[in-house]
This record gives sequence, C-alpha cells and structure tokens, in this order.
Amino acid sequence: MHLTILATLCTASLLSTPAWAADAGSPALPADPPSACVDVEVGGYRALSYDCLSQQISPQKSWQSGNPELTSEEIVKQAPNRLGLFNQAATSNRMGNQFGSSAFPQRPPPVQGMSPLLPSK
Repeated sequence: MHLTILATLCTASLLSTPAWAADAGSPALPADPPSACVDVEVGGYRALSYDCLSQQISPQKSWQSGNPELTSEEIVKQAPNRLGLFNQAATSNRMGNQFGSSAFPQRPPPVQGMSPLLPSK
C-alpha cells in the first residue's frame, strides 16, 4: 500500500516537472535591449551619435502606460501650482501688503494728475 502511494506521488511530481522546469531553465529576455552607442572618428574628428545621446538623457518611463494606478502617483508628485491648487508664495505676491488683512488685493492709488492737454483751472 505504501509503495502504491509513493509511486503515485513520484509519477505526479514527474508529470508536473516540465511545466516549471521550462520556466526556470529559460533565460529572461529584457523587454527593451540596451542600445549601444557608437562614436566614430573620421579624419581625427569624432562624430557623435546624437540619437543615442538624446536617448540616454531622456527621462525613462517609470510606469506602464496602461496602468492608471501608477499614473495617479505621478500626479501626486507634481507641484501644487501646476495642478491649479493653492500656493502661499504666489498668493502673497498677488495680494501684496493686503495679504491676511483683506479679501481684495493691493492696488496702486488712483492717479490725481491733470492732463497736459486740458487747460488748468
């Protein structure tokens, strides 16, 4: 009886082995293989690969474009004034010396001058 159970377990493990052995044995290929930058020197002058350099300095995508949860994390990292939210420094600059004491921003006093074209009284 014990021999039958042992044989059944061995057979079951051997049948399931190819399913996980193929995954473990195959090397993982990267999604985007790294591109090699090649600098060429012709007649003593180096010709830079500007396409390669621009790819190196461009920001890398940190999320999958189809995952909305990760894009919401990027929104949280943005500056508040870029999102249209309150910014104390900008509001203080707009309100002038009325900031904190009035709901109306500081305005220059009205001009009381006379027009040089009109005759004086």
